[in-house]
Amino acid sequence: MVDTAVRMVGVAGEQWDSLVAVLDLIRRDEARTRAELGRQLALGRSLVTQRVGQLIGSGLVEEGSLGSSTGGRAPRELRFRASAGTVLVAELGVTKVSVGRTDLSGALIEHHEQAWDIAQGPDASLRQIGDLFDTFGHREPVWGIGLGVPGPVEFLSGRPIAPPMMPGWDGFPVRDWLAARYAAPVWVDNEVNAMALGEYRAGLGRGIDDQVFVKIGSGIGAGLISGGRLHRGAQGCAGDVGHVAVTDPVGTICRCGRSGCLEAVAGGYALVRDATAAAAEGHSEHLAARLMAMGRLEPRDVTGAAEFGDRVAMELMNRAGRRIGEMLATLVNFYNPSLIVVGGGVAAVGDQLLAAIRQNVYQRSLPLATRDLRIVASELDDRAGLVGAGLMVIDELFSSERIRYWFDCRTPAGRPELAAC
Repeated sequence: MVDTAVRMVGVAGEQWDSLVAVLDLIRRDEARTRAELGRQLALGRSLVTQRVGQLIGSGLVEEGSLGSSTGGRAPRELRFRASAGTVLVAELGVTKVSVGRTDLSGALIEHHEQAWDIAQGPDASLRQIGDLFDTFGHREPVWGIGLGVPGPVEFLSGRPIAPPMMPGWDGFPVRDWLAARYAAPVWVDNEVNAMALGEYRAGLGRGIDDQVFVKIGSGIGAGLISGGRLHRGAQGCAGDVGHVAVTDPVGTICRCGRSGCLEAVAGGYALVRDATAAAAEGHSEHLAARLMAMGRLEPRDVTGAAEFGDRVAMELMNRAGRRIGEMLATLVNFYNPSLIVVGGGVAAVGDQLLAAIRQNVYQRSLPLATRDLRIVASELDDRAGLVGAGLMVIDELFSSERIRYWFDCRTPAGRPELAAC
């Protein structure tokens, strides 16, 4: 039972800030004792003791074993109770859907992926996500839900806005739909933002505060980490690099309706389109055989043919890598990141594509901008978006703006209105 002496009734904003600061260090395992908390946060012993007591009373923190002594009595270590609740996460792509659940530290406990056509629309797609969520059984209370979608999202409302690859989704109340089914707070973002956050906090980008995550799948997008924070932009559409205009024939029409977009000449859809045409015209025996056997080509068929040494497929991959590299060189000169992480379905199986991207970025960027720049393939691969969606929810729940609304209740479960706070 929560001790009334440590309840947070009527606490001022700055006191919530100190509570969250203490909680963040404990849940990220950056401080394990009261003394370490005091040193890192420059807080007095009595205030640290009070905040730790409040967190223990809330069930978010518990005391563990004795730590190492530095001359006096050995301190009792503090641990975040990551098992206190669960977060449901999903990543909806153009041709597949992935779902999972994480604990409150963001660790992915289980996940599942299956083919799905996003053109079936929002109701059918969200029902499918919900049905997949329900297979997990919800052993712990659902504290929140995070979803990444392949299009621009107005983050404050959780609504996709004019998404080129999501017919029927424009303005759809995704957050409200899921919140009504699960009575839990829901956050929705562009899938590439979720991937960028996942890679930054749990992948190769750990500790690198200025980086870019580039997803190359059916489309192309980028997530920007600037100064250790995810940069969404004023309306939530920062990083929509797939629709940057590149020099190409006017006749190359993108799915957004414009001509000459990067995505229209270098994305997975473009690779399949051009590979299918080459196979039908007899320019590639390898791709023609694959087309005849399967009835259609997929991006992995093109990347596989390139690895096999097929001349047409190699040229398609090189062309895509060159175009993407040219775009990234501009971004590198403008933004000056320390790391570029490349992920997505096409990038995951395309070593030749990554090599072409590297070559063009280093050739076309300023020497100072690339002096310490690394360009690497994603470590988390298809889990990046799920991990990032979970961390997005957890960070929002434990922010000083929101924790005050549910702290006394010990759980945000059953409080869908929290996402709109």
